Amino acid sequence: MKKRTLIQAIALGLALGTGASAMAQATWKPNKPINLIVPWAAGGSTDQITRIAAAEIEKTLGQKIVVVNQPGASGSIGSKNAWEAPRDGYTWTAGAAQDLGTYQALGMLNAGIKDWHLFLHVANIAVISVNPSTPYQNIGQFLDAMKTKSDIKVATAGVTSGGHNAMEAIVAVTGNKYRHVTYDGGNPAVIATVSGETDATSQLAVEQAEMIRGKRLRPLATVSDKPLEIEGHGVIEPISKTLANFKAPANYFGIFIPKGVPAEVVATVERIWSTQIANNEAIKKYAVNRGAFFGPASGEAAQAAAFPAVQANAWLLHNGGKTKVSPDTVGIAKP
Repeated sequence: MKKRTLIQAIALGLALGTGASAMAQATWKPNKPINLIVPWAAGGSTDQITRIAAAEIEKTLGQKIVVVNQPGASGSIGSKNAWEAPRDGYTWTAGAAQDLGTYQALGMLNAGIKDWHLFLHVANIAVISVNPSTPYQNIGQFLDAMKTKSDIKVATAGVTSGGHNAMEAIVAVTGNKYRHVTYDGGNPAVIATVSGETDATSQLAVEQAEMIRGKRLRPLATVSDKPLEIEGHGVIEPISKTLANFKAPANYFGIFIPKGVPAEVVATVERIWSTQIANNEAIKKYAVNRGAFFGPASGEAAQAAAFPAVQANAWLLHNGGKTKVSPDTVGIAKP
C-alpha cells in the first residue's frame, strides 16, 4: 500500500509544519457547543468520519460538537448554511474537499476552496460494486455491458458526489453510458444496490465496506490506478488494470471552517490537528477497517493536497456540460 504510506508521510510532515505557527497563537476556549454541519445523509462517508473526528476534537477542545445532518443539492445546502452563518467560529461543515471546491463553478455557492480553512483527515476511494444477483463477475464484463446498453442503473449520492465523479471519469475514458440514480447520501445509494433497486453503486469504499464483507455487494474494481485492501475482505484491484493509464487524484475528506472567523479559532484547531489528529488512533483504525487512506493536513498543506481533485472534478463536470461557468473563471485552472 505505497499510496497510503506516501499520503501519511507527506501529510503528517506538512501538518506538523503548519501547526508550529499555530502553537504560538492564542488559544480559543469556546463557551458553547459548536455546530458541525454534515451536508449529507446519516450513515454515509462524510457522516461516519466526521462523527469520529468530532469526538476526538471534543477531548482537547473541552466543548461539545453537535453534528447536524443537512442533506440536499449534492451537499451544497449544508455547506451554504455554514458559509452564511455568523463568523464567530461556532459553525463548521464537513465533506469532500473536491465537492466544496466545485460548488462555485456549479453555481451552488459563491465561495471557492481557498475561502475555507481545510482540516483533512482521510482520503477516500470509489469502488464499483454490483448486486450479487447481477451477471457481472469482473469490471471487464461490467464495462462491456455499458457499451451495449445505457440502462444499467448506478446509484450515487448525487451530482458531484464521489460516486458520480467516479462514473463520469469512466465515461470520459470509455464513452459508455449508464442510468444515473441519485440519493441523499452514500449510505442510501449503497442500500439501494444491496436491495436490488439499482444494479451497481460507485460510492466510496468506506460506505460499502460492511456490505462487501458480508457478501451483499460484489466489488469489481477501485476507480483508481491503485489497489485497495479492505479488512476482512482482501484486495480490490484498480480499474486501471482494464483501462490503461486511468488515474484519479486523492479524494480528501475533512472539516471546513469559513475564512473570516477569529484567528484564535483557526490557531486552536490547527494545534489540535498537529498534536492530536496527526497520529490519531481512532481515525487510523477507521481508515484501515473501512478502506481509506489516513492523511491529516491543515493550512497550505491541506490546500495543496486537495486541489488536484478539485481541478479534476471541476473540469470533468464542465466538460460534461454541468457547470454554470468555466472553472478557470473562478480560479480553477485546467489540470
